[in-house]
Amino acid sequence: MKPKQAVPTTIDEYIAGFPPNVRRLLRQVRATIRKAAPKAEEKISYQIPTLFLHGNLVHFGAFKEHIGFYPAPMGLKEFEKELSKYAGSKGSVRFPLDQPMPLGLITRIVKFRVKKNLERAAGKK
Repeated sequence: MKPKQAVPTTIDEYIAGFPPNVRRLLRQVRATIRKAAPKAEEKISYQIPTLFLHGNLVHFGAFKEHIGFYPAPMGLKEFEKELSKYAGSKGSVRFPLDQPMPLGLITRIVKFRVKKNLERAAGKK
């Protein structure tokens, strides 16, 4: 039985826990999200990297064979056609580790989510 691993408290700690090839992909995804949402705050939520801007913006994480990306169901619905070649569920999409990360698509999804979160925040005022 393996001893319990410490839950990371920062995204840097989270990324450091993976092999070099996965770290590279996680850094690409993180940088892409940061560029699309420069005012978002980083944190760990649900034990995976999360960007927060007037609520959860997106989550992402590494798994055995994929990078999971979680932009909430509305973020996926808007890009349904482009995401159709990837496995996923109602609120997630899985980008295989053995394929290039679709960074342009991630950028568009994050910008869409930023817009929606800002609209929702403005509506609460």
